[in-house]
Amino acid sequence: MNELTHFNRKGQAHMVDVSEKDQTHRIAVAEGLIRMRSETLDLIRQGGHKKGDVLGIARIAGIMGAKRTADLIPLCHPLALTRVDLDLRLDADVPGVRCRSSAETLGRTGVEMEALMAVQVALLTIYDMCKAVDRGMSIENVRLIRKTGGKSGDWQGDDGVEDF
Repeated sequence: MNELTHFNRKGQAHMVDVSEKDQTHRIAVAEGLIRMRSETLDLIRQGGHKKGDVLGIARIAGIMGAKRTADLIPLCHPLALTRVDLDLRLDADVPGVRCRSSAETLGRTGVEMEALMAVQVALLTIYDMCKAVDRGMSIENVRLIRKTGGKSGDWQGDDGVEDF
């Protein structure tokens, strides 16, 4: 594929017509991390954050974000998601929290944007919950790591996918 699909022949933005595509089982996996001070990570680990269970709330927020992707990305198709899963892991080496999401559907278009949105919203939620103690946190390396299904087939990032 060597062209941008969200522009018509006149160069105007449009929603891609997927009506002729076959319905297939589609999966996308994305990941990212939020880097923070080790003291902030310790607060999350100890569950001593006064706003509550940071990772539990971030997980729910990520799922909600995936479900609302078409509301926020103008040319995304609304999808009937069949599954969204988020895994959030504390990483003292960063220090920070790593997030991996998986989104699935049975449909005519992929779920890459939903998987990416889930990661972004989960990490933004962690930032929101922890900003009172660490405004210098940074969200980094959000990326698609693999996708399956659809006309273009399977794809995996060039640098491979480590076990999470």
